Parts: sequence; C-alpha cells; structure tokens
Amino acid sequence: MSTLNRPMRFFFRGSLVTQIIIGLIAGIILSLLSPSAAQAVGLLGSLFVGALKSVAPILVFILVASSIANHKQGQKTNMKPIIVLYLIGTLAAALIAVLGSFMFPSSLILATSDASIAPPGSVVEVLRAVLFKMVDNPVRALMDANYIGLLVWGIALGVALRHASDTTKIVVSDLSYGITFIVRLVIRFAPIGIFGLVSATLSDPETGFSAFSGYAHLLVVLIGCMAVVALVLNPLIVFFITRQNPYPLVLTCLRDSGIPAFFTRSSAANIPVNMTLCKKLNLKEETYSVAVPLGSAINMAGAAVTITVLTLAAVYTLGIQVDIPTAVLLSVIASICACGASGVAGGSLLLIPVACSMFGIPNEIAMQVVAVGFIIGVLQDSVETAINSSTDVVFIAAVCKAEEQKEAAAIAASVTEKD
Repeated sequence: MSTLNRPMRFFFRGSLVTQIIIGLIAGIILSLLSPSAAQAVGLLGSLFVGALKSVAPILVFILVASSIANHKQGQKTNMKPIIVLYLIGTLAAALIAVLGSFMFPSSLILATSDASIAPPGSVVEVLRAVLFKMVDNPVRALMDANYIGLLVWGIALGVALRHASDTTKIVVSDLSYGITFIVRLVIRFAPIGIFGLVSATLSDPETGFSAFSGYAHLLVVLIGCMAVVALVLNPLIVFFITRQNPYPLVLTCLRDSGIPAFFTRSSAANIPVNMTLCKKLNLKEETYSVAVPLGSAINMAGAAVTITVLTLAAVYTLGIQVDIPTAVLLSVIASICACGASGVAGGSLLLIPVACSMFGIPNEIAMQVVAVGFIIGVLQDSVETAINSSTDVVFIAAVCKAEEQKEAAAIAASVTEKD
C-alpha cells in the first residue's frame, strides 16, 4: 500500500516545477522514439489546455468579486502604485523592444495566411472595443473569456456585496476558495498535459522546432528583449523602489511563477500559482488578492515586446524608414494594445495589425505577420506569458516591501522622538 501511495504523494504534493521538467523530458523522448504514439498522447495536452480555458474566466470573476467584497474598511491595498508600475513596465518593455529591433533588425519571408481572423483596424477601434468589452453581458463575457468585462463585472459585484451581510460574504469567500481549489487541481495535472503537448508538438513536422529555423533571428530578438525586461528592467524598477538587491526576488518569481506560466501559456490560469507565491513571500493578502487578477489582464510587458518586434520586422521587410518619434509612438500604441490583449495563449498576436496600420501596412500583409507569430508561437508565447505572469508578483512584492520599509522607518522615528 505504501508503495502505491508514494507516487500519489509525489504527484499531489511534490514540486510542480520538478514534475513539469519530467513531463517535458518524457515528451521529448517519446516524440523522438515514436512520433505516432506522441501524436496520440497529444489528447492529454488538449484536455489540459481545454480545462484551463474553461476555468480561468470564472476564476478571475469570482476572485475579484470576493476580494473586494471581503475588503474591510480602512485596509490599505497599495493598488495605485502597483497599477502605475504595471503601466510603466509595459511601456518600458515596448521601448526596449524598439531598441532591440533597431540594433538587430529582422526580416520576414511573408506567406499568405489562410486563417480567418478579424483583427481591429486602428487604435480608436481598439479603445472602442475595450469600452464595449467593459459593458459586455457578464454571461457572454464568461463564455468568450472577455477578461476586461469580467474585471468590470467582478469589481461591480464586489463593491455591491461590500454592503451585504457577513453570511453572504462568507458564501462568496467559500465560492472563491472552491474555484481556486479546482484550478489548483487542474494545474496539478500540468506535467501530464505538458507531456502530451510537447509530444504532439515536436512530433509534428509542421509545428516542430524544425519549422523555426527560418525564424531563428526573429526568435532571438524577441526572447532577447524579453530577457532584458526580466533580468535588467524589472530589477532596476525593484531597486529604485526598495533600494535593495532585487535579484533574489526577481529570480524567485521567475522560478516559481515564470516556469509554470511558460508551460500553461495563460496568465489567467497562472493566477493561483501567483497567489501561492505571494503568500510564500509574506505579502499582504488584501493587496495581492486584487492585484494578481488585475495584473493577469493589464500587466503585459511580454505582449508589448511581441507586438513591437513583429511590427518592426514587417516594417524592415517592406523597406519603410522609421524615425525616433515614430518609434516612440509605436511603443505607446503597442502598450495600449498589450493592455487590451487577452490573457490566454496567442492573445497578443491579433493586435499586431493595429500597430502595423500606423505605418500604412495593408491588412493582408499584417495578417501574414500574424501567421508568422503563430508559427513561432510555441516559444514566443510561452516566454511572453512567463514574463507577464512573473512580473505581476515582482511589482506587487516591490510595492509591499517598500511600504513595509516606510512603516518600519516611521516606527523607528517615533521611538527616537520618545527617547
């Protein structure tokens, strides 16, 4: 009996990162030994992704509503500086992407895409779409994974329930706990899902790593810019706020949040992982319970990098000259688009035509760039999501630690005055 229980204990209580690495290695081995069997087990990956997509929208809605409904009067959430960091980080990431594209310009072999995708045509259309998403029918928002609408309805319901009875608040809190438990259970099956996804992807000649050879330079620029965001930009922001060595915090977030997000490829599905990490870092629950779901929807540094780099790759391919003011404007547009990107796999790619439109690039060519994005999406989207999700916790922790330092300094000053 103990022999049977040991693997079960490892599966449900062991390190998720270790299990994910095992699933990854097993998927690579199976794809090399038996491509047909690897394609068959791809069903496991599809089931895992389907479960994530199904539960993530209701998770965001319930968590936001519950955290606001149970927020006590007078609690300090520090949301304003966190939101400011979200916006600054996204814009700075776009500027880094512009600089990287200027230093290492990429060219594309554009091919016609047969995908039936209807992207927005202008920045005004993006803003209009965002406004309509905010007032979308809540049931339809759940069905369509409209996270902007879910955030608005979740906030509205949470504010309304703040005046409800304590019993009602307990019910909402219990519902939040139940949904979170289901998501955590789904994520425990991530190693099995990743095993299926990796096996099917690498055994398919159309989507395997062999298909990336023609886009190696573009991938290097994309991943390089995201690495600069994660290892240079974020540490600088943390140091500026806390005046402490930022790398222990940054590396912890990349390990505990970035690695799971790399494989799930969904910022929304990684919310429970970030919640657990915030608790592990001893951050204030009244802060991270609101900031984590919000960050999964608007803190999109990786998406800003993707939109900027792929747009400039199209610009260089077509021989269009770009000056510095235009590049800065592109960064702003990419940041706005990134904040409106979906929190699920591939959500940033559909907004590339918006950035292309400012250079007069026709929609047919812009859609070819989107097709290129889908081709390299196996790596690009995974790294993008890892940066987006881990940065949420980095910024939340930085603000919380800075607040703790202020409180400690105030106490010390008070003691000094008394002496």
